[in-house]
Amino acid sequence: MLTREQKTDAVAELKEKLGRATSVFVADYRGLSVEEVRELRGQLRSESESDFEYRVAKNSLLRLAVEGHEAEVLKEHFTGPTAVALSYGDPVGLAKILVKYAKDHEVFEIKGGVLDGKSLDKGDVRHLATLPNLLELRGKLVGLLQAPAVKLARLLNEPGGQLARLVAARKDALGE
Repeated sequence: MLTREQKTDAVAELKEKLGRATSVFVADYRGLSVEEVRELRGQLRSESESDFEYRVAKNSLLRLAVEGHEAEVLKEHFTGPTAVALSYGDPVGLAKILVKYAKDHEVFEIKGGVLDGKSLDKGDVRHLATLPNLLELRGKLVGLLQAPAVKLARLLNEPGGQLARLVAARKDALGE
């Protein structure tokens, strides 16, 4: 049993984390073994470049922590065993991990989430998981930025290459 001071500290810590989070997802973990939860936390930690957190918290503390926060729309999901997954960076990466984990473990159920103040239901979270993550988007952006420069270099290089091939062909023809 937590003391009043411990509860106050827990609520303050949750409020601080919710304030920093770019997205919050709520899940029902009922039926998962300790080892399976440890596996999920390991997957979240192994994601390099990403800052994800998975916490199990009492519903009453979660309700107090989300008051006055954009995640207040999640209150309706704070029933039964509740786990909260927080992303401090890439929300798509976290959604992908959670959706894949839910497919692999049928008892793990994603209840909903919040992204930039917008409430997400299960379907929205599944759709979010189909989008490219932050690293993929960065790669595409770099490719798009490089493409014109590569095309320009190829275009400027081509006349010189054609001249070199012409001179080589003429040399071969005279050499025979």
